[in-house]
Amino acid sequence: MKPSERIKELGLVLPPAPPPAGLYKPVLVVDHFLYISGQGPMKNDGSLIIGRAGHDMTMEEAKVAARQVALTMLSTIQTHFGDIDKIKRIVKTLGMVNSTPDFGQQPLVINGFSELMADIFGPDNGVGVRSAVGMILPGGIPVEIEAHFELHH
Repeated sequence: MKPSERIKELGLVLPPAPPPAGLYKPVLVVDHFLYISGQGPMKNDGSLIIGRAGHDMTMEEAKVAARQVALTMLSTIQTHFGDIDKIKRIVKTLGMVNSTPDFGQQPLVINGFSELMADIFGPDNGVGVRSAVGMILPGGIPVEIEAHFELHH
């Protein structure tokens, strides 16, 4: 099943693609790879989810925010690249979690993103290499994720 068909089958609603918050390209194609700049958790009304894991947000709430980042990234891909069905697989994910120093569940938070990618692109093509780290993020968002995808030739 094509990724676009899977998005419809899952009943996913994509938020608006966020405008760039600095001097960078939201997406860039080099050879057969699609690079996506860091995305935050955009809600359907255009606002961002705000919070800090381990402080005012639980691991489960942060995981939901990471899933929302996946939806935001799909919206960015459709808006700035076009046909999501041109994507063959996810290659690499860098997941950043705004968390307190004693919060150690960053990989579980980023699973919110990774699980949705696996649901859309399949158990093989939807799972790539990944890093999940804790840090301070701009605007108080709980999660920011950047990703690299391989395109069909």
